Amino acid sequence: RPPERAVLVAGALMGVGDVIAQQLVEQRGLRGHQGSRTVKMMAIGFCFVGPVVGGWYKILDQLVPGATKVVAVKKMVLDQGGFAPCFLGCFLAITGAMNGLSVEENWSKIRQDYTDALMTNYCIWPPVQIANFYFVPLKYRLAVVQCVAIVWNCYLSWKANRM
Repeated sequence: RPPERAVLVAGALMGVGDVIAQQLVEQRGLRGHQGSRTVKMMAIGFCFVGPVVGGWYKILDQLVPGATKVVAVKKMVLDQGGFAPCFLGCFLAITGAMNGLSVEENWSKIRQDYTDALMTNYCIWPPVQIANFYFVPLKYRLAVVQCVAIVWNCYLSWKANRM
């Protein structure tokens, strides 16, 4: 897929995750649905998640070339040990800023949510990423992750927008 298509998919799936969070998790109903929140989450997907994750996978493939089981584990360790903690912190900061939080409020929210979100990340992503790095060609990895990430995006939307 061309990079712009992957970015569009990331944005759309961030929106889907937010709709699921608002409707199924938070049970807001159609009248209580915050459309602006969904648009913000989609913008984060278009402008941050898609480009950053897609670029990371290209860099990771250059850093650790190959497709063996050992390579897949090495990529997962780099992804989950280095990239995921930074990415998650940036995601929470961007979401807080887009929600209009002051720097102090945003920092407080990040301190409140970060550890729990990172631990939840570690429950979901390591096995997904090992399979992704071992079985899936580079050009499809972001799409695979975004499909699995519908549930993750739902969680992130709920976590990041809980005030």
